[in-house]
Amino acid sequence: MDCLPIYIDRSGEEGKNVLEMEVYVLIETSTVINLAHSIELRLLSISQTYHRNYGRADRTRLYQAAAFDGIIFAEPLYLKYGTWAYDKETISYETRVFAYNPQIQVFNLPEVNRQQAKLREPFTALFDRLSRSQLGPIPALMATKPTTSAILNNQKLTVNGLFNLGSSFFLSEGNIVTSDRTFAEMYGSSALEQVTLGIIRVKPGTDILALKLGIERAVPGIKALTHQELQTRELQFQDTNPSSTIFNFGAVMGFIVGVAIVYQVLYSDVSDHLSEYATLKAIGYSNRSLLLVIFQEALFLAVLGYIPGFTATLGMYQLLTNLTRLELVMTVNLALTVFILTLLMCLISAAIASNKLRAADPADVF
Repeated sequence: MDCLPIYIDRSGEEGKNVLEMEVYVLIETSTVINLAHSIELRLLSISQTYHRNYGRADRTRLYQAAAFDGIIFAEPLYLKYGTWAYDKETISYETRVFAYNPQIQVFNLPEVNRQQAKLREPFTALFDRLSRSQLGPIPALMATKPTTSAILNNQKLTVNGLFNLGSSFFLSEGNIVTSDRTFAEMYGSSALEQVTLGIIRVKPGTDILALKLGIERAVPGIKALTHQELQTRELQFQDTNPSSTIFNFGAVMGFIVGVAIVYQVLYSDVSDHLSEYATLKAIGYSNRSLLLVIFQEALFLAVLGYIPGFTATLGMYQLLTNLTRLELVMTVNLALTVFILTLLMCLISAAIASNKLRAADPADVF
């Protein structure tokens, strides 16, 4: 059984890595697939960073799933790889080709939606600004004229618009969006019968859970996923990927090294001022009061270290985006998580460094 991802919108989407031999139906309550922050990015950008062999299934399965009450429309989304060259004299590179019916708003990428009428012209496409530079100076050329040309699968193609999506680590050098009509011309009309992702939009108020279960029961090979379920599965794949394990190990080692460095700073400070601390002990200050001083220093170190570190990270994100053509975004959750871990790291160091202060005896010091 082949894999057809279907996204159901009140919206819907794909996750090939999850169950390779099933059709996917993603049920969502928003109005369109969101390439930037929800379905499309998870599947068509991030998760396609993970996989190469996207499943496909007969288009009739999508229409079978669309026969349920409350469904407004069902539309296929196609994904294939193509060979792209800026001109006949340059080397060809692999790029991802997304295709859909430009009469219907599928993406929640504002730039794509504003320009999708341009795709109604045959042999036209929108080009991803964040594609690798090997694909040619398309963005620079588009800044001086409304269209430019390139070669896709040995056929001339007119680029008449730009958008931002971002490439992947290993799978392709860039992305283009085109119409299903152009897609059929490039890959043959039979390519339209094999759907990569199905999008079904349903009416507001539809019982999503009942629809999900009904589709799974009625249409063989379909796995219906809500938006959250899909994101969870995709992130689980990311978390269990060997590359993720390596990065996580690096983060753990960085945390441990950070604890050691901050400990050395605080320990040196306690040692340098041990006589002052002993004097305070002698005149009646409790260990608790003195320990609070150490922990306050740790908090100052955490905040003062985080601010320049955060600023430098934003700069590194921009630099890496320019170098790798991968769109890196600093999220609020990530920023808060790192800040909390920084605080924890410094507090652990303070707890260890404070042992010397606890053991300090004024009589021994003087």
